[in-house]
Amino acid sequence: MNAANPEYMSPDCLLRPGNTNCGGCGMSTGLTMLGRALASERYSMVIPACCGIVAAGAFPTTAYNVPVIASTFASSPAVASGVAAVNELNPGKDHRPNHVICWAGDGGTYDIGMATLSAAAERNEDLIYICYDNEIYGNTGGQRSSATPATARTTTTPGGKGETKKEIIQILAAHHIPYAATLSIAHPEDFQAKIQKAIGIKGFRFFLIHAPCPTGWKTEPAESVELVRLAVRSGVFPLYEVFNGVDYRINVEPDGTDPAVYYAKQKRFSGQEINLERVKTSLKRKNRRLRELAALSR
Repeated sequence: MNAANPEYMSPDCLLRPGNTNCGGCGMSTGLTMLGRALASERYSMVIPACCGIVAAGAFPTTAYNVPVIASTFASSPAVASGVAAVNELNPGKDHRPNHVICWAGDGGTYDIGMATLSAAAERNEDLIYICYDNEIYGNTGGQRSSATPATARTTTTPGGKGETKKEIIQILAAHHIPYAATLSIAHPEDFQAKIQKAIGIKGFRFFLIHAPCPTGWKTEPAESVELVRLAVRSGVFPLYEVFNGVDYRINVEPDGTDPAVYYAKQKRFSGQEINLERVKTSLKRKNRRLRELAALSR
């Protein structure tokens, strides 16, 4: 903390300068945008083992500007459920809501924390769970996760991953939680509007942020925002929201950008035989299905 610079303590400054994040880190940008969206709110965070907790720095100092509980890899939804229960029992003298935010990577969400995530969603715990999806275990060496896309090279899939990426939003929607949505750091207005919308909803709320990792994706740090913008434009990462598991709304329609442009910018796909026609067919099918679900919701 730098007391000589009060701007570091401003309400929208969630992550202070001087943290340990890499240049071009999508998670870091996501935290900055989250802080701005929650500037007028009171909240605390639960962060499991991931790049997000490493960013805090070494105890007793911290780069975070809000209370943070560090949990084990698998238990952040369970810990956050306990914090939410305590907040409900002890609302404080001013009775202002004290929101609980889980901030976890894809490893702790798609894989290791899936059991506690599903349990908290099924109980409809009053918390917001945000997964920053960099599509690898970024903190422990760049291993594959079930969020890693097919053909991507990681330290544990040097020849390219053979399996497709898990559809986590569909899994959470199947729990009929009040709200689930995708977010992109390339669309700040959409990002802020969805976070603020979720604040007004009670129960379990889930967000998935597409968070580029220059180290793991083998990309240029300066291109991180443009990269995820291409993902939205090409339909690789559609922006949409789901209410109560059944009401789908598409927020940004893909504009027909060739997904080959997105893949070509990432060396994790270099040397891999990507069947682009199959990719395009799969993306068209996925986005057509989203449009059908959105049409049924009207």
